[in-house]
Amino acid sequence: MKSLHFHTAGESHGKALTALLEGIPAGLELDVTRHVDPELARRQGGYGRGRRMQIEHDRAELLSGVRLGETLGSPISMLIWNRDWENWTIAMAHEAPGEGVNPKALRPHYLPRPGHADLVGALKYDRRDVRDILERASARETAARVACGAVAKRFLVEVGVSIGSHVRSIGPIAAEETAIPNDLNDVVDGDPVRCLDPDASARMCEEIDAAKERGDTLGGVFEVVARGLPVGLGSYVSWDRKLDGRLASAIMSIQAVKGVELGIGFEGAIRPGSQVHDPIVPAQDRPRSGGIARATNRAGGLEGGVTTGEPLLVRGAMKPISTLRKRLPSVDMRDGSEGDAAVERSDVCAVPAAGVVGEAMVALVLADALLEKFGGDSMGETRRNLDGYVTYLAERGFRER
Repeated sequence: MKSLHFHTAGESHGKALTALLEGIPAGLELDVTRHVDPELARRQGGYGRGRRMQIEHDRAELLSGVRLGETLGSPISMLIWNRDWENWTIAMAHEAPGEGVNPKALRPHYLPRPGHADLVGALKYDRRDVRDILERASARETAARVACGAVAKRFLVEVGVSIGSHVRSIGPIAAEETAIPNDLNDVVDGDPVRCLDPDASARMCEEIDAAKERGDTLGGVFEVVARGLPVGLGSYVSWDRKLDGRLASAIMSIQAVKGVELGIGFEGAIRPGSQVHDPIVPAQDRPRSGGIARATNRAGGLEGGVTTGEPLLVRGAMKPISTLRKRLPSVDMRDGSEGDAAVERSDVCAVPAAGVVGEAMVALVLADALLEKFGGDSMGETRRNLDGYVTYLAERGFRER
């Protein structure tokens, strides 16, 4: 059973998004203006974003689960109001349209976009107007995920775990391999595409401009990095407890993500084993990994579905966004006639923002795994259990049983 649960609700142009998170222990210091709102702002950034980001200034309104600046152990609920709702009160009204309403004011879409959930959703849920699908399938939903993930990140900081992300490629432009700094987000958040390679960043921006000029879109690859994890999170004993599988599922659940890698990922399939597996070496300065480390980290911090104590490396491959100004062929859901796909206001490239969403999803999975192992109804209890485990690792050493 999961220790941490989260749910989101709401439509892209509805009144608000709702975020509900359950399982955070009592006693965690939490201030949404300091711990949640900055994460929401980070999600809205990045070169290549559309006009929607100029309208919305996401802020979380806390409804429950916190009193006097500390969590209560009860469900935490938040609202993120959609400022654009005022332009959609007729099209997204909860009530049935009255007589005399102009059908165009309902902003229907009947030509599904290739690559989006429009068509499959319309067929699955028996709808003609694909707005009934796209409003929930929209990546606007990820704002609520980031709100939940921000709370999870806050919890992880209190137990010594940090999470950041950066962009490795956009379209055909890839960044040069470089050492990942400990203060990753502080370094990359000032870059327009959140890239560690300034030269590649400039070329990525040029590629985005060229795609925009063509009426096209671009995808890319982001990487999430988690540091400070103790050895032993996750398990190899059952398929659904393997942490790599849980992380892959979380990243793949992000809209437009079509591939996931951990460590060197697919490259490991073409290398010999001697260039894949990480040599084990003593490291007395690494208490969270039992005084043992890896000379390399090609596994990305996981072996057998269990954390090794090395930095966790998870990459997501995001396809180009499915709304193109240069519209692709489609079929009208009313009569089956051919036409061009509908155009919904969108981005040219959202890979930098996807990295922030990836951080949130990784944080939620890791917080769940940490609570699964160490439990605790209060932060004090969780810390004591974790500290006891780290002490055990240090004292265990290499003594005989």
